[in-house]
Amino acid sequence: MTIMSAFMIVTITLLLVTSMLLYSRFSLSSHETIIQNTQSVMKQTQENLEDYLVSMRRISDAVNFNVIAEYDVSNPSLEREMSLIYESYRDRLISIALYDRSGSLIASVPVVSQKTEPNVTKQAWFIAALSRIENMHFSTPHIQNLFDDATYSYHRVISLSRAVDITDSEIPKTGVLLVDMNYSSVAQILEQINSNKNGQYYYLCDGSGNIIYHPRQVLIAEGLASEDSTMAAARKDGVYEDWQNGEKRIFIVQTIAYTGWKLVGVIPAKSFSYGIINVQLFLVLLLLLTAMTSLAVSRLVAGRISRPILRLNESVKAYEAGERPQIYIGGSTEIRHLGHSIQTSYENNEALMQQIVKEQSERRRSEFEALQSQINPHFLYNTLDSITWMVEGGKNKDAVIMISELARLLRISLSKGHTIISVEDELLHSRSYMNIQKVRYKERFAVEFCIDPEIHSYCCVKLILQPILENAIYYGVGNMDEDDGGKITVTGKKEGTDIVILIADNGNGMTEEEAANVLTNNNIVHKHGSGVGLVNVHSRIQLIFGKNYGLKVESEPDCGTTITIRFPAIPFTEEDRSLLEQGRIPQKEGGHGDE
Repeated sequence: MTIMSAFMIVTITLLLVTSMLLYSRFSLSSHETIIQNTQSVMKQTQENLEDYLVSMRRISDAVNFNVIAEYDVSNPSLEREMSLIYESYRDRLISIALYDRSGSLIASVPVVSQKTEPNVTKQAWFIAALSRIENMHFSTPHIQNLFDDATYSYHRVISLSRAVDITDSEIPKTGVLLVDMNYSSVAQILEQINSNKNGQYYYLCDGSGNIIYHPRQVLIAEGLASEDSTMAAARKDGVYEDWQNGEKRIFIVQTIAYTGWKLVGVIPAKSFSYGIINVQLFLVLLLLLTAMTSLAVSRLVAGRISRPILRLNESVKAYEAGERPQIYIGGSTEIRHLGHSIQTSYENNEALMQQIVKEQSERRRSEFEALQSQINPHFLYNTLDSITWMVEGGKNKDAVIMISELARLLRISLSKGHTIISVEDELLHSRSYMNIQKVRYKERFAVEFCIDPEIHSYCCVKLILQPILENAIYYGVGNMDEDDGGKITVTGKKEGTDIVILIADNGNGMTEEEAANVLTNNNIVHKHGSGVGLVNVHSRIQLIFGKNYGLKVESEPDCGTTITIRFPAIPFTEEDRSLLEQGRIPQKEGGHGDE
């Protein structure tokens, strides 16, 4: 990533984070403000409605205590006094009527006659007044059709009804006072707050969910709109969330005193977005402006800083790719100083690496030669001693075989001073060794080589099989009688990118503890062994190929021992042999080498 890109990304990221925080904060604040404003409007509307209802109660009290309680129902002054009160509140009232318990009209203003239908005693307002005489009762809006008079048109009213004490010819009785309020007065209060164009609206319902006022009342009546007023009526005062017609909304409930009516304010979720559109536009413009400014600044920065750094970086990449370029030195003072420092560092590293490679190569060669030199003398002495005894014993034919095998063995051992030979030569060396040993041990054991010819042409550390075979003889099958069926099996194959050779014998075997110590410094070199043992072979393989390779020992008492040799499958070529002898591992077949 370039400095210019990084600068722009950091700047835009910071701006985005800041914008998101501002947007989130403003959205939350806007959300709270809209709810608080709605609650404030509803509080004022609640007070207006309660004031209106209180005025209706006062009118009802005035008729009850100042007129009905003072005059006998047969007194003509009763109707005259009721008329005076009616005229005082004519803008709010439609009518005032007084009924006896049987539903007969005693007096009314304006003066009208009562229809025979509907039956007054079956009206909800009449029944409620007589069933709960201590309360005043407010009805839902309805068309009043009790009176029969050409001048008295049908009106939409809200009825206040209450039980009152009347005197009929000086006899106390119970009657019902009905005050019909003009519904339009209530509607006007609510219409004033339903002018919001952001989708908010307010409606009024009774405690059962019957709608008293709704701005979409006509649509609801015709089934073109819906409102879950029953759910709202069942709620206590507070703020709630719900979904209607797949749209999330907030609704606020406030109870109107004296009536149990519920004033409900509804805020669709989309209403909250109206207040923050300008903020969104501002943030988008700010982001674009900042991005353009960042681009201009980043170009300036690139010209003075990033371009020299890019050229310096290209020099470094070329060096890492194996080239030897001249490190770029230019740009500002700091970048030039950095270029000089890198150039000096690379020169020092190159010299140091060459010195380390040389020292390691010399160390590996000296260590390997020291280990290798331990193998030959003891075995050579024993073999020559055996040949001497054969000649003296007249076994010239066996002596010739021994000398031929020994010559081949020594030729491969010398290998013109090479420490890396082919697997094929290592196997020839091992066969010669085993042929010599079989003669010495008078065929007391069998040897079988099961080698996949595919592995013949791969690199192998010289003389890794002989010490293992020697140990298999001395501590495995060498002490067994011919009838015991002693056997050593050598198998070899390629596994993935590795060469695997197994040497198995059916001799005495070892305990788990002994097997665990074979490849450690706790292993005791046996007096009859090659003087090197398995630790030597294991060390030489790891010295050449690394710690992932070497020997693995598996053994059980009386069940024999199996030793697995593993090393990488590197084709045998003069170039690869030279690299290995220099302490460098070439690419192995099907994999990757490293130096």
